[in-house]
Formats: sequence, structure tokens, C-alpha cells
Amino acid sequence: MPQLVPTGKPQRVIAASNFVYTVGSGLYLTAGVLYFTQAAHLPAGQVGLGLAIAGAVSLAVGIAVGHLADRRGARGVYVATLAVQALATAGFVLANSFWPFVLVVSMATGAKAAGLAARSPLIRHYGGDRPQEFRGYLRAVSNVGISLGALFAGWAVQIGTESAYRMLVLGNALTFVAAATVLVRLPAVEPVPTAGGPRRIALRDRPYLLITALDGIMAIQFKVLTVAIPLWLVNATTAPPWLISGTMLANTALVVVLQVRAGRGIDSAMAGAHAYRRSGLAFLLSCSLIPLSAGVPAPAAVCLLLAGVLVHTVGELWHSAAGFEVSFALAPEHATGQYLGVFGLGAGLAEAVGPTLLISLCITWGRPGWYVVGAMFALTGLAAPFAVRRAQDPSARRTAPYGKALTGPAAGHAEEPPAGRRGVRTADDTARAHPPN
Repeated sequence: MPQLVPTGKPQRVIAASNFVYTVGSGLYLTAGVLYFTQAAHLPAGQVGLGLAIAGAVSLAVGIAVGHLADRRGARGVYVATLAVQALATAGFVLANSFWPFVLVVSMATGAKAAGLAARSPLIRHYGGDRPQEFRGYLRAVSNVGISLGALFAGWAVQIGTESAYRMLVLGNALTFVAAATVLVRLPAVEPVPTAGGPRRIALRDRPYLLITALDGIMAIQFKVLTVAIPLWLVNATTAPPWLISGTMLANTALVVVLQVRAGRGIDSAMAGAHAYRRSGLAFLLSCSLIPLSAGVPAPAAVCLLLAGVLVHTVGELWHSAAGFEVSFALAPEHATGQYLGVFGLGAGLAEAVGPTLLISLCITWGRPGWYVVGAMFALTGLAAPFAVRRAQDPSARRTAPYGKALTGPAAGHAEEPPAGRRGVRTADDTARAHPPN
């Protein structure tokens, strides 16, 4: 990682809170489902249904809480979402039947989505001249935290007792408390005054919604590593099962080392759009390599799978950097939380439909399904520049770029920014956007 610790105290506080939080996320991602099936003794079908209901709840919560963070102050709202996550996660130990399980997991998942939206104004305010780059740094930190959490979770899974699983759940809840405690040291951020207009402006911004949908399709790529490749490796290849962990470790290490660097050249909305295009082509190449691992000797299968994962990770780096840049660059300053809450809808939909889609195409259909998935990513990436170009046209949007809401008769005739500033935040822009506390 080019810089291990941010220079400013607010950035260090946010990064430390994020690190503690993602250690807990690693605990849950690794063994959360196993807790409900092995310790709470819920049927797998009920767990799947409950998680789907919780995902639907999270889609609605993110926008509302993002708007609340814009209007009431992001730090307090974000701390509140962490407190709710802690309580809901601790409640997992009481969820020994379906409806209590649905209640606590919906609270936890909804609070997680709300927290991501509420955190966005903090990143924009304290991220310096390039908040998108700071967001990339946080993603690298997140991968380190999740990896550590996964190691701790492996202990609970190896022991396999109900007590070990309950300790894991309570440890997860404590990480949310610790993350909130660290965040209290962050100076409060005053809400940015709105310029008027409708309250839910992000839901009226059709070009931004189109970009959200495209990013959501592209976000299905995250499930390729966690769903499609493990199932393909076990069911269709002669590669050793330990390679599943090997592919995940390789992906995580590359993201930690390269995510910040990958985003440095992506400094405008159109640069982000072109990064989307490159990522789609990388995913197409990856999805062409992986199915070739079927029906070949184990050494060849290992090489093809690792090559596919490495190419996929390059695409993931570009996709993440593109999303960071485009989502921020096209969001008005006074509605950052609301817009980033809307942008999170794409990832939420990918979370809901991605596993089923990939299993149906890549596993059930087999090799042709991989090519279809790769083509889907490539076409989505090719569409991104057109969508971003449309979003940069003020006459196509309900809100003007660069943080000014459009109201009244001038809504369709916003002044075009100077050619040298399109999609780029200058020092003057930053000074206006981040007044001293």
C-alpha cells in the first residue's frame, strides 16, 4: 500500500473505525450463515429466505438514512447506525426461530446499508482534494480487516460448538461498539444547506439512476469470486479444494496493495466511465479463461483458475475505482448521503440476484454460461461512457452538477461549467465544499 497511515487526524479516525468495523464484517461473512444453521439450528431454506427479506429492507433504508445524514449531520447518524448494528447482532443469540431471525437480521442489514450511506458525507468532507482516492484507501483497509476477521472466524468454525459460534457473534457486536467509540473522536460535520427543490432529488435523477443500474449489473462480479468460482472449482475441475482459499487470498492481497494506485488516474467522471469499460473487458477475458479449467489435468486447471482470478481482480480494481469516482463526481454536495444511498441500490440488487444468476448460468448451464456472463459485463462497461456523458448534460438531469440544486424555470438551462473544470474538482471547489468548522 503506497501510504499505510493517512496524514490528517480525521482521516486516521475514519480509517481506524473502518478497520475495526471490517474485522467484525470478516467474522460475519465467514461464519454468519453457519451460525444460524449450526448453532441456532434454523433450516437452510429459512435462512436464505430471511436473508432475502433483509436485503429488501436494506434497499429502502439506505436512501432515507443518507438523506437524514445530509440534513442532520453525518457523524451522529453514522454512530447511531453502528449502535443499531451492535444491538441487532447481539440479538442473533436470541434468534432461535424464523421471525425473530428475520427481525434481527433485517435490523442488522438495514443498519449496515444506512451506515454506508451516512458515512459518505464524512468521506467527502474529510477526504481532502480527492475523496474518491481516500475511499479507495478505505477499501484496501477493509480487505485487511475482513481477512483478520476471517482468521478469527476460522477458529469458531474449526471448534464447531454452539458456544464458539455465540462468542463469534458477540465479538462481532463488540467490533461495532468499538468502531462507534473510535468515531466519536471525529469532529462533527455541519450539514450542507440545500438550495431547495424536492427532498428525494436522487430518485428523480434518471441519468444517475441509469448509472446506478449499470454499476449494479457490474457489481455481480463480486459474487463470481465467492459463489461461481468455488462451485465451479469443486464440481467441474480437478483442481484441489484448497485453491478456493488461495484464490481469495490472492484477490485480497492485490486489492490491499493496488486499490489506491488503481484509482489515481481516474480523476473525473469520464475517466471513471472509461475505467468501467476496461473492467468489463477484463471480466470478459476472465470469464473466458475460467471455464477452460474443466476437463484438463489438475496443474493446468490450477494455472487457468489463477490466471482467471488475477485478470478478474484487475477488473475489480478498475470497477471499484470507477464507482468511487462516478458516484461522488455526479452527486450534488448538499445531497451526498442521499445520492450515495441511491447508488448503493445497485450493489444491493447485485447481492440479491447475483448468486442465483451465476449459479444458473455458470454452474447449471456450464461453460456457455460463463461466456454469457462475461459478455454481460463487457456490454455493461461499454454502455457506461454513454450513460456518464448523459449524466453530465445539465438539461438531462433534475439537479445540476457540482452541488447546486436546480429549481424553477432555469432547471433545464443550467450554466455549463468551463471546459477545464468538467468533472474535476479544483482547489476553489474544495474550499467552497469544505468550509472550516
